[in-house]
Amino acid sequence: MKVLCVAEKNSIAKAVSNILSGGQLTISNSTYKYVKNYEFTFNGFPFTGNGSCEVTMTSVAGHLTGLDFDNARYGWGKCNPEELFDAGVTNSKNKDQQQIAQNIRNVAKNMDYLIIWTDCDREGEYIGWEIFEEARKSNSRINDNTLYRAIFSHLERNHVLQAARNPNRLDKRAVQAVGTRIELDLRTGVSFTRLLTDTMARKVQASMGPPARQGAKSERPVISYGPCQFPTLGFVVDRFERIRNFKKEEFWNIQLTVKTEGQANQSEITTIFQWERGHLFDRLAVLTFYEMCLELAGNKAKVVDARSKPTTKWRPLPLTTVELQKNCSRYLRMNAKQSLAAAEKLYQKGFISYPRTETDTFPQAMNLKSLVQNQSQNNQNPWSNYARNLLDEGNSNNTNKYRFPRSGSHDDKAHPPIHPVIALGPGANVDASERRVYEYVVRHFLACCSEDARGHTTTVRLDWNGEIFSASGLVILERNWLDVYPWMKWENSKEMPNLEMNQEVTIFKAEMKSGFTSPPKPMTESELIMLMDANGIGTDATIAEHIEKIKTRNYIKCDKVGKESYLNPTILGVALVHGFETIGLEDSFAKPFQRREMEDDLKKICEGSLTKENVVRDIISKYKGYYHRTNQNKSTLLQVYDQTKITLS
Repeated sequence: MKVLCVAEKNSIAKAVSNILSGGQLTISNSTYKYVKNYEFTFNGFPFTGNGSCEVTMTSVAGHLTGLDFDNARYGWGKCNPEELFDAGVTNSKNKDQQQIAQNIRNVAKNMDYLIIWTDCDREGEYIGWEIFEEARKSNSRINDNTLYRAIFSHLERNHVLQAARNPNRLDKRAVQAVGTRIELDLRTGVSFTRLLTDTMARKVQASMGPPARQGAKSERPVISYGPCQFPTLGFVVDRFERIRNFKKEEFWNIQLTVKTEGQANQSEITTIFQWERGHLFDRLAVLTFYEMCLELAGNKAKVVDARSKPTTKWRPLPLTTVELQKNCSRYLRMNAKQSLAAAEKLYQKGFISYPRTETDTFPQAMNLKSLVQNQSQNNQNPWSNYARNLLDEGNSNNTNKYRFPRSGSHDDKAHPPIHPVIALGPGANVDASERRVYEYVVRHFLACCSEDARGHTTTVRLDWNGEIFSASGLVILERNWLDVYPWMKWENSKEMPNLEMNQEVTIFKAEMKSGFTSPPKPMTESELIMLMDANGIGTDATIAEHIEKIKTRNYIKCDKVGKESYLNPTILGVALVHGFETIGLEDSFAKPFQRREMEDDLKKICEGSLTKENVVRDIISKYKGYYHRTNQNKSTLLQVYDQTKITLS
């Protein structure tokens, strides 16, 4: 019996082959220089009766095909872009893909079964289908009955063996959903990119000035459109305009200062009490309150509430892709593309689980204690002692015991949350970025498996002639997970006074203070990721690509202020958003509603309640209307660009 296994990357094929073969394998070159073929025997596949069989394992390098138009008929400048909404499309291959496909056909010729080992997400299902289509070109025995797919999320030995012994079937609905998204993105993206480039490129090119190198030819810029790019750009422009149009307002409030005696041998305690009305924008109203309190109550106030209660700082939820990208941007100053690339490499090298997941709930049956144990064994890692103490049941003084992680509300049914698989030693083959991301993954995981932090809050409220003022203080009793998660701050506050109910206190100082409202800060990448995720723009795996795309298209730029980096739109980025607003298409282009609707439709395809044909027909019909309006208002787009350039220059 002969079985062909195909992974999404050569590194995965190599790792899985070594596990299934026990290291006893033969390696040969393929028709593509970055893909190897691994041959070995294995006796665990259920469809072969668990008997010994000959296995060839190879890989692709991502997608095996691309969807495109016939260049001879529909190339740039050869047709009206509007024709692309209905033009025929074909699967095409570049030179590398042709070589990889040839290898698949070669090794599939004499096989009895095909097992797909691509990443277990929608995209992986589609790539698996591409592999299946190529394999059966050279072998008619490869069909739906002999096609399987391995379900795995990391490269730990027992997990891979379990995946081999319990294969599933390829999800054809997920294949249809991805095919729908690819076709819609091609038709809408290419048609609008050509329309916008033909309309605006010359004007944008002229505004860029001469090329930096003397004698060099200035290239015409591409004004690209993407159904995820534009809403992403819209978030950045919206923040930029809120800052630009911000007008500060003066406000007033009242603040009380109380001094009380400290405990034995301690100096007096100074406590600031804040007005519970907050701040008001009417100076006369605040002045009236202030003068009435002074006149009728003087410097005396009464304690109307004094209470202490335990409080908790909850440990984080298990780690998802979006949370990884967001927190690496916030804590490690790594952009989304860098952090996800580092996580991918760590996964391929077997150090962490599959890094593309929406799940924030660990399966109850998963042995997480063994993963904590792995992290306790390498004394050179700064968190190893923490991991040891977490599992030390004999230490009665250690209140921070292992706890099964909290459960979130998301489960993509494909992969568990991101977690470390094996410990990373000092000599491991990883670069600095990968090591930093690994440390974050480990610390987040250990924090998830810890006790919540515990503290005590004291709140005192004073009545000053009917106006209520309050002050609160925090005493941390048990830091627990905070000890392994240095990015989260939870600090003791200044000591609170020991006051009792109905006690009269003397006000040391009563002040009427003023201040000004401040504008929002520019957009950070961490904030942008949160907005995209909340609004269904892109997937956990593609958010980084969309942000990177609008950077390379010069729609946004990254400005560094101190240690923080902010995203700001360029003149072109602002003009595109306002241009579509002016012609009445802001909800379809610069807002997330259209893309969110498409993502909902893709989920319905996966559920079986919609078909690819229905979704493509419906959305293309809408885009034809958008195209007609845009084409009729091309002069408006140019006028908005000129106005924006004058305003922002």
